[in-house]
Amino acid sequence: MSDKPTEVAAVEFRSVSKVFESGKQRHTALSDIDLRIEQGEIFGVIGYSGAGKSTLVRLINALEKPTSGTVLISGDPITGVPESRVRHLRREIGMVFQQFNLFRSRTAAGNIEYPLKVAGWPRAERKARVAELLEFVGLSGKARSYPDQLSGGQKQRVGIARALATSPKLLLADESTSALDPETTGEVLRLLKKINRELGVTIVVITHEMDVIRAIADRVAVLAEGRIVELANTFDVFAAPQAASTRSFVETVLHNRPDAEELKRLGERHTGRLVTVDIDDEHRIGEALAIAARAGVGFEIVYGGVSTLQDKTFGSITLALDGPEQAVEQAADALARRAVGIQDEPERSIA
Repeated sequence: MSDKPTEVAAVEFRSVSKVFESGKQRHTALSDIDLRIEQGEIFGVIGYSGAGKSTLVRLINALEKPTSGTVLISGDPITGVPESRVRHLRREIGMVFQQFNLFRSRTAAGNIEYPLKVAGWPRAERKARVAELLEFVGLSGKARSYPDQLSGGQKQRVGIARALATSPKLLLADESTSALDPETTGEVLRLLKKINRELGVTIVVITHEMDVIRAIADRVAVLAEGRIVELANTFDVFAAPQAASTRSFVETVLHNRPDAEELKRLGERHTGRLVTVDIDDEHRIGEALAIAARAGVGFEIVYGGVSTLQDKTFGSITLALDGPEQAVEQAADALARRAVGIQDEPERSIA
C-alpha cells in the first residue's frame, strides 16, 4: 500500500473529544483525537481496557456523538447532521462483533439475509447474494445450520458475511477474535485480509491483542487514557516503539529483550559483559562480531529473537562478551556503531 494519503480519508477525526457525564461525575473517554484512516488500508487500534477503544469505534458509526470535534466518513460528516443522513452513511459501514450477535432463531443464511431484507432487496437477489457470501467465507455447506450448531469460528464467519451483505466500503471489527482460540483467530484474520485484498474494503480492527495487530494491520494507533500516544506503520511500532504503553504491548508478543530480573539471572549464569543489541535489515552485527573474534573476544548469544514483519526483519539479541577488557570495550563500541542501539548492564564487571 502506498504511503501517500488519498485525497479523501475513509475515516477522519478532527479534534474529537468525548466526555460522559452522570450527575456530578465527568469522565473523558477521548481527548482531542486527530486521526486519518486511509481508503483501502487495514488500520489497527490497540489499548488496554478503559483506553477509549470502544468509544472510538462507536463514534465512527455514530452510536455515540462527540462532545466536540467532527467525525467524517469518506469526507462526509457523520456528526452534526440529520438522522436520515446518519442512516445513509451507516450503509457504508459493516460491523463485526466480539460475541457474534447472531439471531439464534435464524439459520446462517437467514442471518446473512436479514440486513438485505431491511434494505428492501428483492427475494431472488437476496438469495443470490447470500449464496455468494457463504461461498466467500467458506461456509457454503452451513447455509441451513443454526448458530447453536456452529463453532465459534463459523459463527464469526457468518457475522463477517452478514457485515458484508450490503457491500460496505468500511468494516469495523471490534475485538472480533477475542472469543476465539489461536487457530481460529488465524483463520478469521486471514479472511479479513482476503476481504481487504479482494474487495478493497477498508478495515478498522479494534483490539487489545498485539498479535492481531502484527498479523493484519498496515498501521496502528495506540490509545492510552483517551489519547493517541503513538501512531505509525506496524513495523515501526514493533521495531522501535516510542510510548511506554506501546513498549508494554510489544513485549507481550516479542519477548526478545530481557527485563531487569532476567538480566540478573543471565549475569549469574554467564561470565563476561552482557549487551543487548537491536538489529534490523540495515543494522546487522555480523561484521562487528567478526572484528570482536579477531580481537580475541568470545561471544555467546544468551537471549533474544528476530522477527519478520511487512517483509522487513527486526529483533534484539543479548550477547555475553568475554575477553581482554580493552578488546571487550572495542567490541561493544563496534556493536553500538553498527546497530540501532546498545543497552549495557551497568553492574556487570568486564572480564
